[in-house]
Amino acid sequence: MEKRLFGTNGVRGVANKELTPQLVFELSLAIGAFFNKGEVFLGRDGRLSSEAFAYLASAGLIEAGCIVYDAGTLPTPALQWITRKNKVNGGVMITASHNPPEYNGVKVMDKDGVEIIREKEEIIERIYFNKEWKLSAWNEIGKKIDKSALLEEYKTSIKSFVDEEKIKNARLKVVVDPGNGVGALVTPYLLRELGCKVLTINGNVDGTFPGRFPEPSLENISDLCAAVKAFKADFGVAHDGDADRAIFVDENGQPYWGDRTFALIEKTFLEENPGETIVTPVSSSKVIEEIAQLYNGKIVWTEVGSTIVSRRMQELNAKLGGEENGGIFYGPHIPVRDGAMAASLIANILSTTRKKLSQLLNEIPAYYSVKTKVECSNLIKQKVLDMIKDEAYGERIETIDGVKIWFSKDSWILIRPSGTEPIYRLFAEAKTEEAAKKLALEYASKIKEFIKRAES
Repeated sequence: MEKRLFGTNGVRGVANKELTPQLVFELSLAIGAFFNKGEVFLGRDGRLSSEAFAYLASAGLIEAGCIVYDAGTLPTPALQWITRKNKVNGGVMITASHNPPEYNGVKVMDKDGVEIIREKEEIIERIYFNKEWKLSAWNEIGKKIDKSALLEEYKTSIKSFVDEEKIKNARLKVVVDPGNGVGALVTPYLLRELGCKVLTINGNVDGTFPGRFPEPSLENISDLCAAVKAFKADFGVAHDGDADRAIFVDENGQPYWGDRTFALIEKTFLEENPGETIVTPVSSSKVIEEIAQLYNGKIVWTEVGSTIVSRRMQELNAKLGGEENGGIFYGPHIPVRDGAMAASLIANILSTTRKKLSQLLNEIPAYYSVKTKVECSNLIKQKVLDMIKDEAYGERIETIDGVKIWFSKDSWILIRPSGTEPIYRLFAEAKTEEAAKKLALEYASKIKEFIKRAES
């Protein structure tokens, strides 16, 4: 079995246990060798281990002969935008995004600001495992240059894609919950600059994440919901640890999962740009397809994974992408998910329509989704997947990523083998919560039967 370091979004693990200082340093030597003494932007989130790991990453890159531009503490999409804008060889971000506080990780960006493709990860892994890196000669060692004042340029880019005058005149009240993550360094200030009155909760960057867990699940943002009602705000927004995602709350304190607000952004975008292409993973709601059909838009389904969405957008020159977990990819800014950009787009929509967020979201068809999982040994995953494909029946069947079965009554089930755990993930969607639960239970039972057959 091939050795792997990179998972879905970089190299991650528990700090000083799985992700050790030695691993980060030697991985950075390998990354430096991959970039061939090039120019690399380096950033970090606010986790307790991020500062030390950033020093180690900087040392490894410099020893490999790279010029390191230290962007300091900032959101991942900000580093991605800065990397792309400055036309350097790549970027390295120290972050574990939405993972618990004890985790950290290393993400590697290409020169376009998007995370590197799997083939390039494999090159870095080969260099790392075979220790093919070389320490530079004394007179070829790289250097570090402070570039920690570039957030203003990043915010200016976001502001250029919304109507500042309309937002200012709307006098929106917004509650921002960065969850003690690095979104606190951008989103509250950005919205104030756009003319919003902003209240921030969990607004100090703190690697212990005392306010809530970094994952902005609907269960974790109850304080935001309460604050929106108490502040009589127009909307609330919550970020994950590195602020590449955004989950929204309406003026009544009602939270919405990401595909609802993605559908709203998509609807507004297609009203202004009919016929455009929308890129989204197969795990996204049917409502995304319905909205596209209303405006002659084209839906391109991808495998699950933010990097895959970004790369497909670039291939097709698509201007909008999105994920059900709160990832919004606005191509004219940069085709990566960006929580601050998403917050600005929602502010722009409210200011332009002069409608309440709840009203706008109620105009969009409602679906209910249920997620579950079934344990399955990695040894028989493929055999089970083949059985699922052979016996799948429905109105439409897609095998882009696992098996997605569409049914005639506005419902579907997606069955995906996890790439990192010995499990199958199930995503079910229907017009009622009861129907979605029933669908998930039915197919979880079927998969268990397939597993028994595969084991016999």
